[in-house]
Amino acid sequence: MSIRVMLADDHSMIREGLKQLLEFDGSIEVVAQAGDGEECLDKLRQFVPDVLLLDINMPKKNGIEVLQEIREKSYGSDLKVLILTVHNEVEYLLKAVDIGVDGYILKDSGSAELKKAINSIMEGENYIQPSLIPALNSRLISRDTDKEKIDSLTKRELEVLIQVANGMFNKEIATTLDISERTVKNHISNIFKKIEVSDRTQAAVFAIRNDIIRLF
Repeated sequence: MSIRVMLADDHSMIREGLKQLLEFDGSIEVVAQAGDGEECLDKLRQFVPDVLLLDINMPKKNGIEVLQEIREKSYGSDLKVLILTVHNEVEYLLKAVDIGVDGYILKDSGSAELKKAINSIMEGENYIQPSLIPALNSRLISRDTDKEKIDSLTKRELEVLIQVANGMFNKEIATTLDISERTVKNHISNIFKKIEVSDRTQAAVFAIRNDIIRLF
């Protein structure tokens, strides 16, 4: 029995090329195609594929948003999602892994690796392109370290860090939190020491990278 695959990519030529490649030996059947995120979600329920081959760059809803909705809503518990993308930045991969992607490979992969990825996730395994694993592991280690730093911050320090990440000056932070500017300066000094940064820009990057601005 062939594996039923759906393709979601905003380039029709890429979809057609993938269809021919995947269906070449008869082990895979492309049952549907979509050119944007909303069409993808509509067709998932209509065609019920085994595997969704998902691009990240798509109009209306991008691949990460589609993956998020798939995991939050009922699109079939057996649906496997394999992201096929040009993005080799570890943050995209990390976000996809956090949401619950089954596989992640790059568009410059060969046909053998693509089919290997599909077969692996159909067997219940996760498949990450090997060349991406070192960067992913490094980022996961870094994130664990960041979590320890975040846990060391007090509630007030987190509030101040959020304001710093939003680009506010000390006087504005003082007014917003109803504390003195001197107290703000003391909090910022403590924050810098705890998260090991030397300026406001680095602190803001730390806050954004770790989604601290979503904590409140």
